[in-house]
Amino acid sequence: MIDNSFPGKDVSADDIQTKFPLAAKKSVDHKSIVEVGNKSFGGLYVPVMGGPNTVESLDLILKCANHAKKCHIDILRGGAYKPLTFPYRSEKYFETRSKGIEWLGIAKKETGLLTVSEIVHEDQLNEMKNNIDILQIGTRNMQNFPLLLHCARSGKPILLKRGFGSSIRDLLGAAEHILLEGNSRVILCERGVVAPHTHRASSRFLLDIQAVPALHEITHLPVVVDPSHACFWAPWVPALAKASIASNADGLMLEFHPDPSNAAVDPLQPLSFEEINDLMPVLTAVAKAANERLLGVQK
Repeated sequence: MIDNSFPGKDVSADDIQTKFPLAAKKSVDHKSIVEVGNKSFGGLYVPVMGGPNTVESLDLILKCANHAKKCHIDILRGGAYKPLTFPYRSEKYFETRSKGIEWLGIAKKETGLLTVSEIVHEDQLNEMKNNIDILQIGTRNMQNFPLLLHCARSGKPILLKRGFGSSIRDLLGAAEHILLEGNSRVILCERGVVAPHTHRASSRFLLDIQAVPALHEITHLPVVVDPSHACFWAPWVPALAKASIASNADGLMLEFHPDPSNAAVDPLQPLSFEEINDLMPVLTAVAKAANERLLGVQK
């Protein structure tokens, strides 16, 4: 059994026993593996999810899917539903909604890649059923409990992003809602938190790399990291991605785009095709050296 007597600043021994017993480790070596198709989170392999922030067009998502496959990214990511901080959109800041989900499905069929996309309402479950392999619960919906329950009942794997103003206690509480519905296929995601300082005027978040070992100490669920959304600045993404792998993250979510400066949403954070291509072998070396894990497409 693990030692639950530590005086945690955020998580207490009582929390582990009564607030999220399903998410909590039962022993030091208790580790769950979440399988998604022929990929798995929490084992020897470290899956990488990658793609554009927004599924802007069929042509763009097919380009990204083919490049993802070329540089050994396991899962294609893309947002068709994009909740923004403010309600105003423009010609550039748009979402493709049902059409975007359909385009992701086409890319999936043409390349064989698995897909992950954000869901913001239960009504979208039906259209995502055959097109999306992992349902992403975004930071703003982490505690949208009705949405969590509907997604849990779908039986699909769920990527649960930590709210940018939430503690790891809050994150594990949200995960417990899903687990309690009988869906054990939960993947936790650290994506940056708000802080008084962010080192750059354009950035709103800090990557809480400490959350990775902290979560591993408490929960058996896989923990992945999204450094792109955490730092909001592409030049920092490679360093943060390497740090995430070295901290024993169970996966990465990386944003890339064929023309980053003209990306429909958040053009400061995506890597270019060349940059993601150069980064992948470096991450593979870090995974092997730091924790004897393998990164890249699982056979």
